Amino acid sequence: MRNACGCYLRDVIRALCAFLLLLGMSSPASADDAKAMSAILLVARSELPDSNFRDSVVLVMNNIGPAPIGVIINRPTRIGVSGLFPDLERPERLDGKLYFGGPVDIDSASFLFRADTPPEHAIKVIDGVYFSANRELLRKLLVRDKPMDGVRIFVGHSGWAPGQLEAEIARGDWTLAPADAEAIFHGKSERPWPEQQAPDGGNRSRGMKPSREGRVTNTGI
Repeated sequence: MRNACGCYLRDVIRALCAFLLLLGMSSPASADDAKAMSAILLVARSELPDSNFRDSVVLVMNNIGPAPIGVIINRPTRIGVSGLFPDLERPERLDGKLYFGGPVDIDSASFLFRADTPPEHAIKVIDGVYFSANRELLRKLLVRDKPMDGVRIFVGHSGWAPGQLEAEIARGDWTLAPADAEAIFHGKSERPWPEQQAPDGGNRSRGMKPSREGRVTNTGI
């Protein structure tokens, strides 16, 4: 009886977490709410069958578009950042790797970066951390003295169909954690992607081309 009650309580907690998360990701009450910080980390369960997300940590943001958008923050590729901008001076300083952000729009790039003041062509994620897909802004960051300091660049992103994310959280696919800059930029990275081949999308719904609601907002790239 006690075990049954414990399982029921866990299910209730998971469902409540999903509700609270998606409540924050639904229609804002005002324009100010729409611009407010709203991000969370999702940590995948170790047995997740989808190879795209197994052992992943996903930063999910609700202020990028009408539907939740995320990037996997712990999945580096073998591709160097210097390959994006071969025309920049001293490309050898670009010693970082591109990260696999997710199986949606894999031919697009976006980035997270730290800044003391709100920059143009970027959206606030949490205090001091911003998200953008603006190429010129990225070029400005990469010509600094320490170009990769506080910058993480992603190919592709993650998106969910209506009701999909809350269902996954409710069944225990994800553990919720607060988003902070230390976890985003200094968290442990998993094995490089791809291990053998491009993602096959164990759960094809995540890899499908999204509707307008699933796309990253065009910030001028």
